[in-house]
Amino acid sequence: MAESVDTPVATDAHVTRPEGWIYRGVKVGGRELWYASPKIQLLMVALVCFLCPGMYNALGGLGGAGQVDPTVQDHASTALYSVFAVVAFFSGSFANKLGVKTTLSFGGLGYCIYAASFLCYNHTQNVGFVVFAGAFLGLCAGMLWTAQGAIMMSYPPEQSKGRYISWFWIIFNLGAVIGSLIPLGQNINNTGGTVTDGTYVGFIVLMLVGAALAVLLVNADKVIREDGSKVIVMKNPTWQSEFIGLWECISLSPWVIALFPMFFASNIFYTYQQNGVNGAHFNVRTRSLNNLLYWLSQIFGAVIFGYALDYPKIRRSMRAKISFVALFSLTFIIWGGGYEWQRQQVSREVTTTDEYTPQRVDWTGSNFIGPMFLYIFYGMYDAIWQTCIYWYMGALSNSGRKTANMAGFYKGLQSAGAAIFWRLDGLHTEFSTLFAATVSRVAPRPILFGNVAPIR
Repeated sequence: MAESVDTPVATDAHVTRPEGWIYRGVKVGGRELWYASPKIQLLMVALVCFLCPGMYNALGGLGGAGQVDPTVQDHASTALYSVFAVVAFFSGSFANKLGVKTTLSFGGLGYCIYAASFLCYNHTQNVGFVVFAGAFLGLCAGMLWTAQGAIMMSYPPEQSKGRYISWFWIIFNLGAVIGSLIPLGQNINNTGGTVTDGTYVGFIVLMLVGAALAVLLVNADKVIREDGSKVIVMKNPTWQSEFIGLWECISLSPWVIALFPMFFASNIFYTYQQNGVNGAHFNVRTRSLNNLLYWLSQIFGAVIFGYALDYPKIRRSMRAKISFVALFSLTFIIWGGGYEWQRQQVSREVTTTDEYTPQRVDWTGSNFIGPMFLYIFYGMYDAIWQTCIYWYMGALSNSGRKTANMAGFYKGLQSAGAAIFWRLDGLHTEFSTLFAATVSRVAPRPILFGNVAPIR
């Protein structure tokens, strides 16, 4: 029988590393590493995300992308996530057809253009350019995150996926942490108004470097794990076979559909947290500090849950159930504290008045400590949620093709949810209403985890 175009060309069978500099081992701390190993390639991807979406998160975390009025950012974010939602569903096929290196390289381009649009807006008030930059970033981000998801879920060995996810999340969020130091340093004496031009310039330069760094990756078929196994890829995929594979990923992997509610809810809280909390109630320098603490706390959340999800003395299906119970509990504890804080705040209309500007919280005030810790826990919760999602998907397959498709579903539904909530903010929905809608969507749905052995 003729070989199908969907026939795997690599399995988990052991192979001998070929000659060539990308396979030449170097001893580091008693371990041998080579350029085309999962650890080095994951490090490269993490650095790209450190410099591109990491800096984007730092910029967005200021509330309104550093603008006094968040409306223009709301419009850009609605365009961004609307395009992202459509592109991400099919970007897994693009990643499989074009290769993760090409997909990731193209994906990095939109970030620096997005930051540049806000620098332009500071001087020209050109809303159209900002919205276009948001839409273009949606296209690029859909490609980047799908390639990243495929790498992070299919490259690591089975017993180490949680740790690899946490390592990625540490480096990725260090980008947002260091990126947050830019506006903090630039605006340390600025208690009101828009962030400085230098803040945007710093983001543009770093994002451009990140896009260029993606070119140095190797494609999945070149990667060899420590045990000698290769990543499962498909031989000579066609667009037809890829779209068939997209359907098969849904029809043959029902657990992926069970995760769709978690996918949808995984980014909707950014709108309320960044604009409804940080942007609305804190002055510029305190927003910058909150932003730093938010992304720093994500590192701790990712480390704790990433290592716990790989704990070898508990079977994997039980770890999945325990993690779900932990998510459920944290939702009520952290967002319960958020409800207590939100109900004491003034209306959205009041926060937009000049009279409210002197009343915005400053880090020197006695009313700063409580909301500061709340914002820290919001950040930790975000990292825990995303780490669990990646671990759940990684437990379902080691196939680079399937994980690329799953990552596309994840980012597509995630972006659809984000687009809806950024639009609600653009319509100036009351912050208390945004909070209620966010909590109702974030509350984990009852997913029953049975045998989560990988689907090859």
